[in-house]
Amino acid sequence: MDQSDFIVEVAPGIVRRKDRGLCVAGSRITLYFIMDFLKAGWPAHLLRDQLLLTEEEMQNVLNYIEANHESFEAEYEEVVRQCAERERYYRARQEELQKRLAERPGSPPNLSPEQAAAWARLKALRKQREQEKAA
Repeated sequence: MDQSDFIVEVAPGIVRRKDRGLCVAGSRITLYFIMDFLKAGWPAHLLRDQLLLTEEEMQNVLNYIEANHESFEAEYEEVVRQCAERERYYRARQEELQKRLAERPGSPPNLSPEQAAAWARLKALRKQREQEKAA
């Protein structure tokens, strides 16, 4: 398996990588990432400087987006939707983990004697802090 199995040139300076989607050729910078900044109002010349792109690379990106506006916009919206979906999933998963950890009684199992002593000190400090808050 060589690199051509994963990267296909779709336009001058623009490639489609199986793992990332549309990218600037020779980099891992996606056109979706660039589009986020353009939609946020960044001027192309500042974005080019921040991403260390050449004038030609940035022009290739802008030309591709303009020439394929409808299909690119639809693909971009799908990427944004998937990203938001993933974020909701992982935030919910993190909340669930935090709840389970908060509900767990006592100290964690399988602690070394040093860890158990540190855990006991932590519990004492928490109790002291709760008493100070109550006073």
